[in-house]
Formats: sequence, C-alpha cells, structure tokens
Amino acid sequence: MTRVFNFSAGPAALPVEVLEEARDQLLDYQGSGLSVMEMSHRSKQFLAIAEQAEADLRALLAVPEGYHVLFMQGGATLQFAAVPLNLLGEKSSADYVHTGSWSSKAIAEARRYCSVRVIASSESENFSYVPEPDSWEPSADAAYLHVTGNETIGGVEFHEYPDTGSVPLVADLSSTLLSRPLNVSRFGLIYAGAQKNIGPAGLTVVLVREDLVGNAAAATPSMLDYAVQAKTNSMHNTPPTYSWYIAGLVFKWLKAQGGLKVMAQRNRSKSGRLYAAVDESNFYRCPVRPADRSWMNVPFTLADPELDACFLEQAEAGGLLNLKGHRSVGGMRASLYNAVPEQAVDALIDFMQTFEADHA
Repeated sequence: MTRVFNFSAGPAALPVEVLEEARDQLLDYQGSGLSVMEMSHRSKQFLAIAEQAEADLRALLAVPEGYHVLFMQGGATLQFAAVPLNLLGEKSSADYVHTGSWSSKAIAEARRYCSVRVIASSESENFSYVPEPDSWEPSADAAYLHVTGNETIGGVEFHEYPDTGSVPLVADLSSTLLSRPLNVSRFGLIYAGAQKNIGPAGLTVVLVREDLVGNAAAATPSMLDYAVQAKTNSMHNTPPTYSWYIAGLVFKWLKAQGGLKVMAQRNRSKSGRLYAAVDESNFYRCPVRPADRSWMNVPFTLADPELDACFLEQAEAGGLLNLKGHRSVGGMRASLYNAVPEQAVDALIDFMQTFEADHA
C-alpha cells in the first residue's frame, strides 16, 4: 500500500502517535470503562484531562503570569466577533492590518461592532507580502491592533511582531501557534482554531491578558464573554470534550519531541526545502515575497494551469493528498504543520521533479 501524506490546510494531519494513543483509549480511558467521548465534562476524569492540557499548553508557550487560557468553540471565525465585543470597552474604533482572505473576514465582522481603520494593506499587490510595520499608520486611540499572523490561503506570514505600545496587539495565530516559540507577552490577545497544529476541529484556544477581560459590551452573548469563560474554566456549557482531550495528547507529544524549539527547526527545514525546489525550477512558481513566506502553507503554481488537474490526480495516486490550492486563488498549496513529517516533503519534492521532467 502506498504511504499516504496529508497536506491539508485544515482539518490537518495529526501526529501518528497521538492517533494511536487515542485509538488505544477509545473504548476505555485509563481503566474507567468509559470513552472520553462519554464522560461528563464535570467528572473528575475529564477535569484532570482539561487541567493537564492547560498546564502543558502554558509550559510549551511559556505563558507568563497574568493571562487566561481559554478553550472555546466556534473556530477562529467566531473570535472575529468576540474580539471587538470584549475589547472595545468605551472606545469605538480598532486598527486592522489587511494581508489576505482571513484578515478580510476579520475586518468585515469587526465592522458590525465598531469603526475599523485599515492601517496597512497589501491588497494592491494581490496580498503577496506583509506590509512593513514602519509603513503602518496606527491610531493612538484604537482599542486594539489586529493582525492575521499567517494567511493560510495566500501563504503570507508575519515572522516578527511589532511593539504596539499601549494599544493591545491581537493576533489570529490559527496556523502558526505551537509551530515555534512565541513571546506571548507581546500580545494582548491570541486566538487560534485548533485544526492546524493543536488538534481536531471544534476547539479554539484563546490566550488573553487578564486586564483586557471584564469589559465586554452589554449585548455580548455569554458564550463569547471572556470573563464568563474564565470564571467557569471554559465550561460555561458543555465544551468540545473530545477535541480538548486530543489537544492535550498533542501537547504531550510536542513536549516529548523536545518542545517548540525543535518544532521550529523542523518546520523551517521542511518549508525551506520545498521553497528551494520551487525557486530552482522554471516550471513552478511561488507568488509570495521570500521574506514573508509562510512556514506552514506553501502555495505554488504550475507554468501551465491546464496541467493542474493532471498534477493533482497523479499526486493523489502517489499518496500525496490535499494539495489543491484554495478555490479563491487556485494553483497548489502544501500545508506543512507540525504533524507533517519531513519524509512527506521529500516525497512531494521527488514527485514535483518527476512531474516537471515529464511535462516541461
């Protein structure tokens, strides 16, 4: 049987060791006679799972004192509304940096609740780069400044984050959280959908500075109120228990791998080798400025778009799955999250070189 490698942008590959452990515990978690899927979220067994997952996440990210770690629902998309509802307070505007499809959606949602000022945009160049921070025009009276750390669709990524002074920096890090070390103290709020580097879809991790909690707008639904979620340890209602459990297994796996420094080395190596294969070819092209290329999502096009279907068909036959680019941009996209092994990149590069030789 051909070995299968999953390059999906999300829901994405999970570590094989995590899947095997979940399989072994599926019917009977640690002698309880129950599957985690059957447990009450108020039970001693699940509370221990939840507490350990939070402790491991805090350790991996070196989360400083003064931050809540919340396990919420609704994906990163629901946070597009939760952020302004919780952070505006008495202010009426927020700053956003526009770098692609996901920041576009965040901006559109925020405009339902406040005045949005787009302080920098790469739209004129088809979102092929991150605007230099010294070109931004931030507002001193903004409630917060929002960035999308990695545009999963376009493959554009922030590799450094600016100091925003007294204005809280808010970041959607759905695609990059846990892929490398991060200075959490630079941010007022971080949110991330789980289905990239954290676990299955259905869970959203939120790290929010404590001083930013407790000023939600009066109309904020209780499920979106960070103060409510913090007070109830993310259990205001029944949380996505199984996704939370799998995330906990992923956190343990990351620690066993050596932590985020090791993951950063692997991820830099994986993406670097794939970008090199693209750049060294006249048959493939990456549209993103090299300095702003994502480690996690590598987009590339073929010299002749008429060959796209053939490329995808042959790739899938060879066990290289989910390489089709997003419908809004076309081409190809290889997502290289933590669980994608280096052998997957090697196999993809070999296939690309063979395909080029046959069709150039």
